[in-house]
Amino acid sequence: MYEAHPPRPNGAWPSAVALAKQEKLFASLRSLDGVLIAFSGGTDSAYLAWAAHQVLGGRALSVTAISPSYSAHDREIAAEFTAATGLRHEWIETHEFENPLYVANNPDRCYHCKEELFDRMEALARDRGFAAIAYGVNADDTHDFRPGHRAAAEHCVLAPLLDAELTKTEIRALARHAGLSIWDRPASACLSSRLPYGTLVTPQLLSLVERAEAEIRAMDFRQFRVRAHGDLARVEITAKELPRALSAGMLAEISARLRRAGFAYVTLDMEGYRQGSLNETLKSR
Repeated sequence: MYEAHPPRPNGAWPSAVALAKQEKLFASLRSLDGVLIAFSGGTDSAYLAWAAHQVLGGRALSVTAISPSYSAHDREIAAEFTAATGLRHEWIETHEFENPLYVANNPDRCYHCKEELFDRMEALARDRGFAAIAYGVNADDTHDFRPGHRAAAEHCVLAPLLDAELTKTEIRALARHAGLSIWDRPASACLSSRLPYGTLVTPQLLSLVERAEAEIRAMDFRQFRVRAHGDLARVEITAKELPRALSAGMLAEISARLRRAGFAYVTLDMEGYRQGSLNETLKSR
């Protein structure tokens, strides 16, 4: 099923190092009898799901968790990807909002989310006869604050991309080489990541954030976040796109759209988008 030299979009090749790491990834997956892949639709999990499908075929099952923290936009991307690639795929429901420790939104919120996800995936694995579960953490992710990794370790979830020492840049190059549509997809995260620690996570608040981000997306911005600080929306837009946002007309339109979405106040972050910006407050604790 695996093609040694798939078509090259725009004539781009990954580096020899990246290709060697991919072979290491394929070998590790080939050693498994079968595997469930935690698949969100982001570049990393999508590439891992594709790799498992290439190597294991029907013995790989990609699983996407549905809850109020997972946006309709992300669900659409995931559905399009699985349809285009023919992955074996299922949706499951998770119930992290029933856990007060998740709703409290302390710095370990991600741990409780992943704990719920892997509990549900373990139950599915037992039911379907899968011996292994894997997720898409990569070599770069170890440099960020991600308490969800602790849940993965406690549940003995495999990390094939990390084991192969694949970086984000290499994964994007390999995904492009494979002709995968998600190779340059902007970084994505659950909607709960838009709320400052200590702000209670509720479906209503996440729905507000989702509506606001849909408005920004409709204005053809690609990499951004709407962080909710009470009635105030703090908009982060990547440095490459920030100059377009700073025109007087665009600022007025952003403000009007986000007010219609439900925010009382709107501000544009002058530092632009940066991944995990809400973790910056942890440094002073």
